[in-house]
Amino acid sequence: MQLESTSLKNKFDSIIFDLDGTLWDSTGNVAIAWEKARQQVGYEVAPITRERVRSITGMAYDVIFEVLLPDMDVQQRDNFKAVCAKSEIDTLNEIGGDLYPQLSETIKYLSQHYKLYIVSNCQRGYIETFLSHCPVADHFLAHQCYGTKGQPKAENIKDIVNDHGLISPVYVGDTTGDRDSATKAGVPFIFASYGFGDVQEGLVARIDALAQLQELL
Repeated sequence: MQLESTSLKNKFDSIIFDLDGTLWDSTGNVAIAWEKARQQVGYEVAPITRERVRSITGMAYDVIFEVLLPDMDVQQRDNFKAVCAKSEIDTLNEIGGDLYPQLSETIKYLSQHYKLYIVSNCQRGYIETFLSHCPVADHFLAHQCYGTKGQPKAENIKDIVNDHGLISPVYVGDTTGDRDSATKAGVPFIFASYGFGDVQEGLVARIDALAQLQELL
């Protein structure tokens, strides 16, 4: 764990979490879901592996398929995205993702001192799916995602801050996109290094495990 300042205790009134790469890792099961979708469509799509899913994790849901399938006909790509979206929610509702170690203990501890929220670039229904598999779901007071309004993560962070009257929030995420979104929203950023990205600058602290938030905050 690395601090950019001497202490972060008592500096914030709330914590906004990214989801993928911060609270859980669903990439393996998302790959399974998208492979099911690939086999349902009547046109050729390159195999979907966990590595391919990891490479686009954190991007806005529409952008994901533009990056994965840049040469595909737009109509086919939109169709494939829709089939993937349904397969993803159906699959994750059934088998979930991998919650990071000590998530329950950490969230229970943090909820005693902070208001907790989630903001993700995912599709509508994805955060709800995570919460259905999360044993401490009731500790998160609200959430917002790309799929709700189709707006950038920075705007969704601002919405959570404004809608809930947060005075001193901090955002926890694992990619440069998370950092940039938090910065645009005027919210300090804690980098979760155990996720999918690498952030060297623009952070107030780095954690190497989710449970380190108990010591940090």
